[in-house]
Amino acid sequence: MLRRIVVKIGSSSLTSSEGGLNREAVAYFATELAGLIQAGYQPLLVTSGAVAAGFREIGYPERPKLLHEKQASAAVGQALLMQTYREELARHGVSAAQVLLTRSDFQNRKRTGNASMAIEELLKHNVLPIINENDTVSLDELKFGDNDTLSALVANLIRADHLLILTDMDGLYTKDPRLDPAATRLSRVTEITGEIYAIAGGAGSAVGTGGMRSKIDAAKIASIGGVPVFVGKVADPGDLLTALRGDGRGTYFEAHGAALPRKKQWLGFFSTPIGTLTVDAGAEEALIRGGRSLLPVGVKAASGHFHTGDVVEVVSTDGEVLGRGIVNYDVEQLHGILGLPSTEVVKKMDTVHCLEVIHRDEWISLKA
Repeated sequence: MLRRIVVKIGSSSLTSSEGGLNREAVAYFATELAGLIQAGYQPLLVTSGAVAAGFREIGYPERPKLLHEKQASAAVGQALLMQTYREELARHGVSAAQVLLTRSDFQNRKRTGNASMAIEELLKHNVLPIINENDTVSLDELKFGDNDTLSALVANLIRADHLLILTDMDGLYTKDPRLDPAATRLSRVTEITGEIYAIAGGAGSAVGTGGMRSKIDAAKIASIGGVPVFVGKVADPGDLLTALRGDGRGTYFEAHGAALPRKKQWLGFFSTPIGTLTVDAGAEEALIRGGRSLLPVGVKAASGHFHTGDVVEVVSTDGEVLGRGIVNYDVEQLHGILGLPSTEVVKKMDTVHCLEVIHRDEWISLKA
C-alpha cells in the first residue's frame, strides 16, 4: 500500500490579505502535491479557504462575521476553490474530487464509515480527495478551527502515515517571533504538555480562523492515533517533500502509540460525552498506565444524565481530561456505589451485570 499523507492548507496560504483566491498559491500547492504522487506517496488534501475565497465575489467589503454571511460566502467560495484546484492539478495529470464534511458526520458512526469508504474508493482509483468542512450547512461557526482538527480526524480515519499542517509560520516558537527577536523555534516536540500550550499564540491572520493553539490540538489528536505531525511553512519548489522527509521549516510532533481501531477512534474523537466521572489518583494510574478497567472504588463523583451504554468523559481530581469510555451504569446507580470496593458493590446491589464502571476495552486515554 502506498504511504498515505494528509496535507492541510489554511486560508492564509491560499488567499490574499484582502480576501479572494491567490491563483499562483493554488498552482504552487498543486505542483507540490503532484510531486508527492510522483515520489510514490498517496496524498489527501484538507483545505480551508472557501469563505475567504467567496466573500469578495459575493460583494462583502471584508470577511463577514455573521454566520449566514459566512455560509453564503462559503457557497460561492467552495465552487471557486474546487474549480481552481481541479484546473491546476489537471496540469499535472491528477484528478481530484470534492469531499465536504461536518462535525456531525464524525459523531455518527455509520456516516463516518460511509465517508471512509468513499475516500477509500477515490484513492483506489488514483483520485485525490480534497476535503473541506461543509461551511454552508454547518450549525456552529467553523468549529473545526480552520480545519486543523478536521485534518487530524481525517488522518486518523484513513490511518495516515503522516499529517502535514501547512501555515504561514515556520513552526512553533518559544515566543512570538514577530514581536521578540530572541524567540527560538522548537524543531521537535516529543510530548504535548501544558507548557507547549502556554507558548501557543492566537490566530495570526485576518482571513483564517485557526492559530497555533488549534494546530497543537490537531497534533495531539493525530499523535494519540499514531500519526506523526509536521506544522510549518512550505514556499519553495520541493518544500513539501522536504517537510515529509524530516528537514522542513517547522516543528515535528512525535506520535504516541499505534493506529487506533475504528471503534476507539469514534470513542476518542467523534463521540459526544453525556456525563463526567471524576476519579482518584489510584484509578488514574490504573487507567493511564496500568491498562486496567475503572471500578467503582476509584470514582469520586459523577455528573450528567447518562445511562448504561453512553459515552462519558473521565477527569482527574484537578479537572484534567484523562479519556473517554462507555459507562456500564446509569448515573443514579453509580451515585449509590461511588468509592465502594467490589465486594461492597455486590452486597449493595440486587443484581450486578458488570462490576466495571468502564471496561478497558471500552476506554481510550486522551492524556499524552
